[in-house]
Amino acid sequence: MVIAYWIVAGITAALFLAAGIIKLVRPKDALATTMRWVEDFSQPQVRLIAAAEVLGALGLVLPIATGIVPILAPIAAVALAVLMVGAAVTHLRRHEPPIPLVLLALATASAVLGFLLVFS
Repeated sequence: MVIAYWIVAGITAALFLAAGIIKLVRPKDALATTMRWVEDFSQPQVRLIAAAEVLGALGLVLPIATGIVPILAPIAAVALAVLMVGAAVTHLRRHEPPIPLVLLALATASAVLGFLLVFS
């Protein structure tokens, strides 16, 4: 169970961390060339989404790694899953490929494995 959690959560955290950092450091205009959805949001909103992704990625790994309040790891996974539901709705509304559904699946798997790990 532990190995499965670390594989899934590690991949999920890496993807969210990379996506969040890119959105934090690049201006909205630069992001709009590859991420058309940013046109629907203001710069502060994009940065808030990015911060949520970075904090969620850290929340997947740090609580379990440190042993400090490990229940926060699956809670972070649930929060990331909720974020990806909103992202999928945005992409579908814009008639774009629903790529966030892949991240939603990873976040959901991390949440399930995290809850099993914490409560077993």
